[in-house]
Amino acid sequence: MNGALFVIGATHHQAPIAVREKLALPGEAAGRLQQELIALPEVRELALLNTCNRVEFYGVAAHPTATGRIQAAFCRQQHFDVTEFERFRLDLSGRSALLHLLEVAAGLDSQMVGETEIFGQVKEAYAAAQAQRGAGPVLNRVFQKVFQAAKHVRTHTAINLGQVSVANVAVELARNIFGNLTTAQVLLLGAGEIGEKTARAFLNRGAGTLTVASRRMDRAMELAAQLGARALPFDQRESRLGEFDIVVCATSSPEPVLGAGLVAAAMKKRPTRPLLLIDLSLPRNVDEGAGRLQNVFVYNLDDLAKIADENRRAREAEITKCRRILSDRADALWPQVEVQLRSSNGIPKPSAG
Repeated sequence: MNGALFVIGATHHQAPIAVREKLALPGEAAGRLQQELIALPEVRELALLNTCNRVEFYGVAAHPTATGRIQAAFCRQQHFDVTEFERFRLDLSGRSALLHLLEVAAGLDSQMVGETEIFGQVKEAYAAAQAQRGAGPVLNRVFQKVFQAAKHVRTHTAINLGQVSVANVAVELARNIFGNLTTAQVLLLGAGEIGEKTARAFLNRGAGTLTVASRRMDRAMELAAQLGARALPFDQRESRLGEFDIVVCATSSPEPVLGAGLVAAAMKKRPTRPLLLIDLSLPRNVDEGAGRLQNVFVYNLDDLAKIADENRRAREAEITKCRRILSDRADALWPQVEVQLRSSNGIPKPSAG
């Protein structure tokens, strides 16, 4: 595989959420690993795409052992058995790797087909690769062409119509459980991008009150002010959980922030009123045991994706159309990439300094 374009990793297609949360890379860990991998002599170019549904390494091999070295380094950092990883592994090369990236950027490979967040995440992955000098002539060409193709698909098809974002599906789920949301008390744990989008979706559907809690109180107050919501100190979530009907968990905590015992105590204050816990985090923020409590409903990312499947089936014709467009783009682009691969094969690898 010397001089080949490749992708190796794990995605929601094969790896369940219990596995993906073990493979998830926090920001600092992702940066360190990317630097380590770019420095490998077997790797000529490398970009890391790290989201809640996938950890993927796109690159150009300088030696046939490149993907094996990447897999070993990744599993070692995550304390994950290599043999177990191979059960879930995505491993593609050549045109197949190119087509996969095209479908990822266009939202076709997402849990919620057509969602738009992934396009920004792919752009961020490319920018990070450029900053660490992991993007050379091949990945530069590939990513630029991929962005053009993804924009074309979104402009010329209806792939992104409907409830195709985590935020919208979460709100529709809440409406199915509570009906009118005008009296619902919503608590948002975490003030990041996905939490903010979900909060805005709840407000747009008429949610009664919204409260924001974050470990960074200044960020909670800032977001609450933007949304016309209230701010709550993060450590008060335990004593005040019973006041809320819907709790959206979207923190970066490596451990659950809502334990089963905490939820059980909250339900004693509201035994006849349901409590909906929407866990948008990876690793998961809600203890699995909470879902076994009476009148408590827990939904994680995989659960929301299953709900979105109905909407996906309604758009199968658009999905087929998009796949045809992207396959044609791959056919046209791949010969150019092959030329680039051959021409760059003799060029010394740039320093990752």
